[in-house]
Amino acid sequence: MKVAIITISDGCFRGTRVDASGRVLKEAIKAAGWEVISHELLPDELDVLAARFREVCDQQKPQLLVTTGGTGLGPRDVTPEATSMVADRLVPGLAELMRMEGLKKTPRAALSRSLAAIRKQTLILNLPGSPKGAQESFEAVLSLLPHAVEIIDGGGH
Repeated sequence: MKVAIITISDGCFRGTRVDASGRVLKEAIKAAGWEVISHELLPDELDVLAARFREVCDQQKPQLLVTTGGTGLGPRDVTPEATSMVADRLVPGLAELMRMEGLKKTPRAALSRSLAAIRKQTLILNLPGSPKGAQESFEAVLSLLPHAVEIIDGGGH
């Protein structure tokens, strides 16, 4: 599976914070035997995010685009809105599963606004910005991702 990672964080983008969640996801994706085709940092800017999500999905054509960050309640947390702007269809069950599994570890998982969506042939997953939250959310849906990607690509049920 070809995977693109986008870390959304003003601090990481400016270089004042380390991209720990992106690193954790990169390791988890490689451990699953998948290929990371790109990994980039973007600021919490709605129009910048939506434009880049479109470009990555339409030009790089990953089977999976994983974002980390910008899913909370803060005024600059706009990742779900950017994802909604580019989505052809939402996949609510994946986001619900990530939150349900997260709730087993912390009640704060209920505050996540993570989305899962499809743009053309790419599955987009919004994960939390904390390394632990990103990893746990990814692990919650990991076993479903190969089948989801196969179905999006036109495979049978």
